[in-house]
Amino acid sequence: MRVEYINPFVETSYRVLKEVLGGSDVKRGDLYLKSTAMPVMGVAALVGLAGDVEGRVLFDMTYETAVNIASKMNDERLASFDDLAKATISELANLITAQAVTKLHELGFKFDLTPPALFAGENMEIAALGGGEESVEALIVPLETEYGKIEVNVAIRERQ
Repeated sequence: MRVEYINPFVETSYRVLKEVLGGSDVKRGDLYLKSTAMPVMGVAALVGLAGDVEGRVLFDMTYETAVNIASKMNDERLASFDDLAKATISELANLITAQAVTKLHELGFKFDLTPPALFAGENMEIAALGGGEESVEALIVPLETEYGKIEVNVAIRERQ
């Protein structure tokens, strides 16, 4: 996985979170690779990528973090992970991914996004792309905020 694909997602996630959380402190944890199927923390917004590259970006968080972030973004305390919270987390994924892809287009990479798909539930796993020797490792970027932790999970490869 080329670092040119990853940096825009890392930088944009950091910047957009800081912005939508009202200047709240955002700390980036140590990046790590994961090659097997990954358990999801509870709420995952997934955006697919297609074109020069194929893959996906996943924004993974607990229900509590999702409700906290959605509450902050809407300037009201949400009691549960309701339709407004779901729409807000989907929009957050859309904002981050669209800005990252714009940066990548400026660098000469051409690809499109799928609209965010939101998954919520206990004991879910997101499997790696492909299988066997073609599987793609996912780069995990943990971001800590006062509202909870979000893991930005990027798995991208050049089209075969």
